Amino acid sequence: MKHIKNLLLTAVFTTACALVFSPGVPAIFASTETNIDISGHLQSGYRVLSVSQHDTDVRFTVYRGDYIKFDIAGATGETELLIPSLSISQKVKPDPADAPYFKMKEVGSYPFTLGSVTGRLEVVEYDRPQYETLTADAAANLIRERAPVIVDVRTPMEYRTGRLENSILIPVQELQQRYGELLEFKNADVVIYCATGNRSTVAAKILIDNGFTRVYNLRYGIYEWAQRGYQVVR
Repeated sequence: MKHIKNLLLTAVFTTACALVFSPGVPAIFASTETNIDISGHLQSGYRVLSVSQHDTDVRFTVYRGDYIKFDIAGATGETELLIPSLSISQKVKPDPADAPYFKMKEVGSYPFTLGSVTGRLEVVEYDRPQYETLTADAAANLIRERAPVIVDVRTPMEYRTGRLENSILIPVQELQQRYGELLEFKNADVVIYCATGNRSTVAAKILIDNGFTRVYNLRYGIYEWAQRGYQVVR
């Protein structure tokens, strides 16, 4: 029995090591969120959450970094959205094209009311085998050693005020329509950045959903990059 027990323990340990230290897969991504159902759909860089005025106790799961909008079925006028723990109190139009967006900056669980609708927003971290977040220092090393494609997903105005050298500008709101411009880099290293690391998370998901295999997110954006003294081209 002792011999069998040792064999079983050895097999478990070997399997665990293979999962955590498989070549090309960072250990941080050994556990992914494949069992989590993410709510809504991406539309022009926004995550649109559909809700009916008759819904009660709704639950939405979104990613940190998502810019969310609500599509309110049956509404004819503005509806008040309250998310107390995020200090959000705002009127929302029923058509998501005209509705304001709300940035999900931090992981957490946030109760909300939308008119008579009550519910909760669960904000989770994006985590996939093809995806890795980088500090400014780690990104600088990657850029120096592997010369990745660099994609800026901010606005043209932000891009003009300062950018990473050799970066390609594709605003996140346009990426779903323009990702084809990057298809030649589908299996190359792609570093995405924005101002503080939120829009770039959304952009990374868009690319990975379209088959990109090595996507890196500058976790705290060009803001941390500049703070660490790395070059910003103007």
